[in-house]
Amino acid sequence: MADIGVTVETYWATAQARDWRAFGATLADDVRYELPQTRERVLGRDAVVRFNAECVGEWSLEIERVVADGEQAVSWVRFSVDEEETQAISFFTAAPDGRIQMITDFWPAPYEPPREREQMADRF
Repeated sequence: MADIGVTVETYWATAQARDWRAFGATLADDVRYELPQTRERVLGRDAVVRFNAECVGEWSLEIERVVADGEQAVSWVRFSVDEEETQAISFFTAAPDGRIQMITDFWPAPYEPPREREQMADRF
């Protein structure tokens, strides 16, 4: 079985390169892609490739971190979409052949902290 961490790094690198054939090769035929915040689910390799390939706007991504253990991996990725930066935390599960079987993406929205915490933390 391939290292799921390496597979996830390839997934992101091929997405950034817009190499949709190589991107699709990281996915199991029956991959399941879920976005809990929007309650969207995309099933199957071709549908997941299309979902990503037809993403609206001019975007770029940078991997901050990938942590993998056994059949599971998590990534933290920074995205710039039309010059606006956002971040994503993604959870991956490997299929028996090492390709990606399941992806769950979380896109946290930034927000301002409560004023009461100003003296307790530095802002970055």
